[in-house]
Amino acid sequence: MATPGIEQLFEFQRLPKDGFLLLLFLLYAPVGLCLMLLRLFIGVHVFLVSCALPDSLVRRFIVRVMWSVLGVFVKQNDSSLRDKNVKVYVCNHVTQFDHNVINLLTSCNTPVLDVSPGFVCWARGFMEFGLTSSRSERAESLKQYCSVQGSLPLLLYPEEETTNGKTGLLKFSSWPFSVSDSVQPVALSVKRPFIPANVEESSWILELLWTLFIPFTVYQVRWLPTVSRQDGDSSQEFGNKVQELLAVKLGVVSTQITRADKVEHLKRKRHIAPHTINSNQSLGARPRTISLGFMASNSMMEDMRISGMVQQVKEVLPHVPLGVIKRDLVQTNCVDTTIANLLEGAEEMNSGSSGGSSVAAIQTSSLNAIGATASAPALKPAAESFGRSTADRHMSLQDRKEALYEYARRRYIEKHGLNQQTHNTQ
Repeated sequence: MATPGIEQLFEFQRLPKDGFLLLLFLLYAPVGLCLMLLRLFIGVHVFLVSCALPDSLVRRFIVRVMWSVLGVFVKQNDSSLRDKNVKVYVCNHVTQFDHNVINLLTSCNTPVLDVSPGFVCWARGFMEFGLTSSRSERAESLKQYCSVQGSLPLLLYPEEETTNGKTGLLKFSSWPFSVSDSVQPVALSVKRPFIPANVEESSWILELLWTLFIPFTVYQVRWLPTVSRQDGDSSQEFGNKVQELLAVKLGVVSTQITRADKVEHLKRKRHIAPHTINSNQSLGARPRTISLGFMASNSMMEDMRISGMVQQVKEVLPHVPLGVIKRDLVQTNCVDTTIANLLEGAEEMNSGSSGGSSVAAIQTSSLNAIGATASAPALKPAAESFGRSTADRHMSLQDRKEALYEYARRRYIEKHGLNQQTHNTQ
């Protein structure tokens, strides 16, 4: 049998991929919702009964019957092979309720090793064990538990993570096989209509609701003979032997994929998911992506054009800040209009404030350049005396503004080699 890839060991999609099955599922959905609500009410009573009755054969029978009302059916094969003296059961891990299913058949404890103890831990049927810093400490603590007279057997999952139970087993960890020299393998398979028994990265509450929603779920438990460690076998070699036996019983492949490989695969899948969604967009959505890129390209070209126009204005009015020039160009989209606006704005500020240093610098440098130009007509940059009336002062400002504007136009025309007559016509 060919070794499956890591993607084939897990389920990532809840709904059926087949169109016919999906149609049947959608038709069943209203019935499933009603069934889930009814079973939630019954499930509360099942929980109370399981808490009230002491652990015994009678309790297991009553709870098992009540579980069948919830749609969970448990079957077992070769029950005569179950060893009552063994201290450790090892089972493949398919769903988050595997330990509850095994508890319906025989009394055992499943330690929760990576979660803090509490009410939820107890209510789910786990043995509160506490957090451990290393696997060796974990194995040593469980070994001490097994050495206590009358202690219930332990149910351990050497895979340490769930799989779909259809194609292969994760590589067994070695620490469960250092707890005891004899273990009994338990082969577990789960079947249900429409949807898979377990979906990765789904909470136990969500899985419980789906279990109550689906018409039925069948757990098949098969007991294998007890396996003992051979002389000279390490814990890992002992685990590999048990893994091969379970794989043959289940009809799947014994892989070398570990829990760490699964965790890394899930991280990588979460990282790649957004890119996959973008690449698998429908044809109707693709033009939107192209248009967005086209708009971004156009925006970049527009910025470059505005920057070129800013430099042209800056050459004519070197003392005006770039931010002021760009802000006006965005509105006017014309070099000539921006130069006129800046000159007009400078005159207005100068008329409102006689001590504007930046405006005075613009006017002085521009007028000096005008005086140095041979072709420039004789200008009167400033009034010979301060006007006595408002009209006289305004005429003085207008004369200076006209002089600055004519100089700016001449500089721009000479810079770009334009025909002055054509430019004036425009």
